[in-house]
Amino acid sequence: MDWLRLIPLIGPANAGLARYDGLLSAIPNAHILLSPLATQEAVLSSRIEGTRVTIGEVLEIEAGGNSDALTPSRHEDAEEVLNYRKAMRACVAEMEHRPLSQQLLRAAHSLLIQGVRGRDKSPGSYRRDQNWIGPHGCTIEKAGYIPIAPEHLQQGMDEWECYLGSTDEPDALVQLAILHVEFEALHPFKDGNGRLGRMLIPLFLYQRNLLTHPDFYMSGYLEANREEYQERMRAVSHNGDWTEWCLFFLKGICEQAAENAQKAQAILLLHDRIMTRIADLTHSQYAIHAAEFIFQTPIFSAPLFTNHPGIPKTTASRILTILRNEGILRTMQEGKGRRYGIYAFRELLNITEGKEVF
Repeated sequence: MDWLRLIPLIGPANAGLARYDGLLSAIPNAHILLSPLATQEAVLSSRIEGTRVTIGEVLEIEAGGNSDALTPSRHEDAEEVLNYRKAMRACVAEMEHRPLSQQLLRAAHSLLIQGVRGRDKSPGSYRRDQNWIGPHGCTIEKAGYIPIAPEHLQQGMDEWECYLGSTDEPDALVQLAILHVEFEALHPFKDGNGRLGRMLIPLFLYQRNLLTHPDFYMSGYLEANREEYQERMRAVSHNGDWTEWCLFFLKGICEQAAENAQKAQAILLLHDRIMTRIADLTHSQYAIHAAEFIFQTPIFSAPLFTNHPGIPKTTASRILTILRNEGILRTMQEGKGRRYGIYAFRELLNITEGKEVF
């Protein structure tokens, strides 16, 4: 490892992460306001593994939408994304009581592949067979990478966990870069290793108190630079090129810290503006509840909103009509007969996507 080459990025990466965490600390109910970004992280991490569903489609499916565009394959991809989000939330809840560990990751793996592709591949258990990485359907002879043999896997994971708990490393972000690539190299599960490895990034930052909340989204950078991401990891295994991998990873921390901060700031400004606007439009004491709902659930069905426990049903119906008529919400599915209406908070979703898509 050439630390002289890493030092120019170590400082900016740590500083960028600290600035982002400072912003997170100033956001009330950050886990609510940034929940769309957490879903987008799940979308992008799953996309690296081959899914093609968008955040809008995931949230529409979750809301019960049934447009023709939501094909069976889209539903399957959405379930993988929702499982990722569920596994992440479960890890965060468990980390209130115990540190990040192999046991916690195995539990997360069970949730990650529950009822989706890979569900028949020993959920929550390390593989007992040799696996390999390469083009779909390739033989082991033509594999691009062959992970550790199963009889040595547990020892490898024990050593990985020991390094995970070490607090004596020169820099925590370089340690995280090594942990991520080593987890991928061990490839302990039959399926889901890539997603778990990326989930590890915010969980480690949270455990080491580098983040107040585990809301750091790295998959945008990794998905945008997918070929280099995979090439740099392979180069570690094939050539021991740790320096180039760590440079790539630290650059990603820098870029994502800036992008995450920009999106979080935009969401905070939008929240303040929309809160005031809903209050002015509705003249209702329940305006704050309505605003918090659409930030946490930016695509939703009419019954989900009108049955909100904090808003009387008649008031919720009136507020929903106002938000729709004023253009704050976009109608994605008209309510007709037994089919209920589905609405999207377009400004928030556009911030999350980083472009105008709604």
